[in-house]
Amino acid sequence: MKYSDFIQEAGLNPADFRGAFAFGNDGEVITDPQMADDLALEVLSGRKTATASAVEGYTENEPMPTVDGKFDIILNGKGQPIAAVTNSKVYQTTFDKVTAEHAYKEGEGDLSLAYWRQAHEEFWRQFGLFRPDMPVLCEEYEILYKKDK
Repeated sequence: MKYSDFIQEAGLNPADFRGAFAFGNDGEVITDPQMADDLALEVLSGRKTATASAVEGYTENEPMPTVDGKFDIILNGKGQPIAAVTNSKVYQTTFDKVTAEHAYKEGEGDLSLAYWRQAHEEFWRQFGLFRPDMPVLCEEYEILYKKDK
């Protein structure tokens, strides 16, 4: 399904479309389809309402997410649109200061801060980005539309 078809199906304004991404992957380039599918299912279930990214992972020309009324499309592991979300809160902190509340909202594992730290440290180490004081961009979002599972 093309993004334009998904946007029309969702009844959203194409002018408000910011971009599409798959969780645990580099934007639309899907290198870990299983992670993308697993986290997309957590969004569809309503368990995952937040995410975090390494600030240093953004390229120079890549805009940082904001709360601006625009929406993003979440992709599954096959690159198919499964949900449209809009940011309700965006803030920057450091890895060691991410809160238990944010970890819970990410909806992963046992929902604990300890799990969040272990999983995200492991993930960011793969890219040489991890350090305890690394800048982290935390996003909370609202689901505007979701496909049936």
